[in-house]
Amino acid sequence: MEDLEQIVDSECSDLLVVRAAGGGSILGALTLIHFRIPTGIRAWIEDVVVDASARGQGVGKALIQAAIEKSQNLRARTLDLTSNPDREPAHRLYEGAGFSVRTTKVYRHIK
Repeated sequence: MEDLEQIVDSECSDLLVVRAAGGGSILGALTLIHFRIPTGIRAWIEDVVVDASARGQGVGKALIQAAIEKSQNLRARTLDLTSNPDREPAHRLYEGAGFSVRTTKVYRHIK
């Protein structure tokens, strides 16, 4: 719970949530990270999660569209995300929303 509170309270992130009608249970969530670098504001989508019972009902699409709109309102120059190569339905969702695959390598340093 403390981790989620820090995300919600951070000036550099927004937790976007889709709830069932009437403010019911959470059907999906997405974290939008935004930060300034010398070339401008950049945005990054993390942790797109849709409840298994809500898949195929437009929840993921609504979350992605809300993230795109928020990043545009922030005047972010780019909006990026990564996806596991095996998640074909997610890839179709992202590509349908206008994302394109970049030719790059992602490096990670682990302590």
